[in-house]
Amino acid sequence: MRIYKPSLALLTDLYEITMAYGYWKRQMASDEAVFHLFFRKKPFEGGYAIAAGLEPVIEYLESWRFDSSDLDFLAQMKAPTGVPMFEEGFLRYLEDLSFSCDVMGMREGEVVFPYEPLLRIQGPLLQAQLLETPLLTLTNFPTLIATKAARISLAAEGDSILEFGLRRAQGIDGGLSAARAAFIGGCAATSNTLAGKVYGIPVRGTHAHSWIMAFDHEKEAFQAYAEALPDNCVFLVDTYDTLDGVAHAIEVGKWLKARGKPFLGIRLDSGDIDYLSKESRKLLDAAGFPEAQIYASNELCETLIRDLKAQGAKVAVWGVGTHLVTGQSQPALGGVYKLSAIRKQGETKWKYRLKLSERMKKISDPGIIQVRRFSLPENGGYRADALYDEGTDLSHGCSIVDPIDPTRRRKIGEEMVGRDLLVPIFEKGKRVYDLPTLPDIQAYAASQLAQFDNSIKRLHFPHSYPVGMEEAYYQMKLEMIDAKRKELEKSPSYRRCAE
Repeated sequence: MRIYKPSLALLTDLYEITMAYGYWKRQMASDEAVFHLFFRKKPFEGGYAIAAGLEPVIEYLESWRFDSSDLDFLAQMKAPTGVPMFEEGFLRYLEDLSFSCDVMGMREGEVVFPYEPLLRIQGPLLQAQLLETPLLTLTNFPTLIATKAARISLAAEGDSILEFGLRRAQGIDGGLSAARAAFIGGCAATSNTLAGKVYGIPVRGTHAHSWIMAFDHEKEAFQAYAEALPDNCVFLVDTYDTLDGVAHAIEVGKWLKARGKPFLGIRLDSGDIDYLSKESRKLLDAAGFPEAQIYASNELCETLIRDLKAQGAKVAVWGVGTHLVTGQSQPALGGVYKLSAIRKQGETKWKYRLKLSERMKKISDPGIIQVRRFSLPENGGYRADALYDEGTDLSHGCSIVDPIDPTRRRKIGEEMVGRDLLVPIFEKGKRVYDLPTLPDIQAYAASQLAQFDNSIKRLHFPHSYPVGMEEAYYQMKLEMIDAKRKELEKSPSYRRCAE
């Protein structure tokens, strides 16, 4: 279901359009290029990330065109000197432009690691350049939130997680995209009714403190709610005194039971959740309601949930809001989009490119990259990932090198079973990928996480999963770095700086 109806072709930074104009002026628009979208640092100081955002990317690319209002806006733009920014011929070029790139991508729900491309775009340079900002926008945030949700779900050890964050989300789109990503990461439902309509996510919620405060007495409020919605009764018990609230909820629960209706449970939204959940559980069990669940909310995160679980708190359902939908401890994933290969129209040989830096971790990878994940055939479980230049034969195994710490190497034997993670999404602008349902994506994410050792999934100080460059590919990168630096050393500006 499309959320945005108008054209979103201008959902980009201006420098993407000025570069596109420059390519057009230099007759480079149809040169072929390869870009990769990836991130350099694992979010939340954890051990992994969960890829998300592919379906919104597909929706965006399938409708990507400049409409008349876009062109009118570009036509009135002025350079700082006051002259028109773009020629009429360029605007007519954009008017006729349609998406024609090849796209390879990680499935949503795939477990991913730094430097592994989530997307690979191959096609006309001008098009691929214009897609940089929107693809990052549509991928960075969902991947961040899906990862946060996975961490919270693992901390809850199978308990249900409800996404309660709409009121704290970063605007309407932040609320919607966070709800979808949180479901991928493992949440059972959302409070966001529009997300339920748009994405088919289960929606949950009962009442707030204001409902209680609208009545003279707490029990009267519970009773009125039960009469209005007898099949949806989870009572918020901490408006005044929490344990008195539990007692009042039990009284109304007995009224529901006498009428054949379920007393679903109570919600704790303040106070000592460990103590109050244990005392509430005793009261509910003694009253004959062992099936009534205890819900908890109020500034929860994976660390607090883990600690409460370790203390034996009797919470069965966790409502997580701010920390989840904002990725509060890390506000951005930091994904980047780098050019790695280019060739003139009609040529067959690629020219590989890399971005140089004084720090190895900032030097981009050249070539046309694929990622292969290896496991042992007899007992499964993932063992290592290899980044390699597509076309390299890995059927007889390989050696991988950590480019940040080349002393870390690993031999992958031919007995290992490999699976390429980048799969075809578009070919020449036509979608070739069948979109899975959102529940299928959620199940896929859970199944993939289960294949990794628990040490990689620790909340703090996780083990580092082996990811490296195939040895010959790594050596090629080193040679390119060396050649580029020698070239720079010959330049007059470099010699002046050295002096």
